[in-house]
Amino acid sequence: MGSIGRLFIARHGETVFNAAARLQGAHLHTPLTRAGFAQADAMGAAIAAYLGARPALQLWASDTGRALQTLAIVAEHLGLDWHGARTDARLREIDVGSWRGRYYHEVIGEAGPILDREIGLFTRQAPGGEWYDDIARRLQGWIDDQAGQPADRLILMHGISSRVLRGMLTGAETRPEWRAPIAPGLPQGSLVMIEDGRETVIVTGTGRSPA
Repeated sequence: MGSIGRLFIARHGETVFNAAARLQGAHLHTPLTRAGFAQADAMGAAIAAYLGARPALQLWASDTGRALQTLAIVAEHLGLDWHGARTDARLREIDVGSWRGRYYHEVIGEAGPILDREIGLFTRQAPGGEWYDDIARRLQGWIDDQAGQPADRLILMHGISSRVLRGMLTGAETRPEWRAPIAPGLPQGSLVMIEDGRETVIVTGTGRSPA
């Protein structure tokens, strides 16, 4: 992976769905809260201090509003043009199928426990939704598309999907129940750098953890 340059992988800021404890998944448009804006601002300041002004950096994001909204703030800190960002649906969050948009307590009341809150991962697949190996397959397609194109990239994405991408890039453990490598969780507003399979945390966010 070193041939494609450094990857700065960021988790978007808190959204209104996060604050209300609603399942978000692949939902396209859920705006940031004031806390989410503050988290994005902190990420932008941290990466700007790390890289300096106007770095040679490709901007990438999932095609969701919350990722693009966070990226706009980070890009402003870097002095980079948000309009030049590339979006890719393969960078979206896990699809939670028929649970999407519902409150956690409602789904748990009907279906029983669905989440290991200590590690921040689902313990069962949503009807019509994805599992972790599904995420890994689409992310592998994105990784393959970057091969042979050396460049530093900032990637704005999501809690669970970013954990899978980080796990794939760093050789994290693949447990049988997950069927994909998954990195440890980081709070919303966190940003890491991965270079040659090694991860460095640039900023640890103040949002929910550990998903």
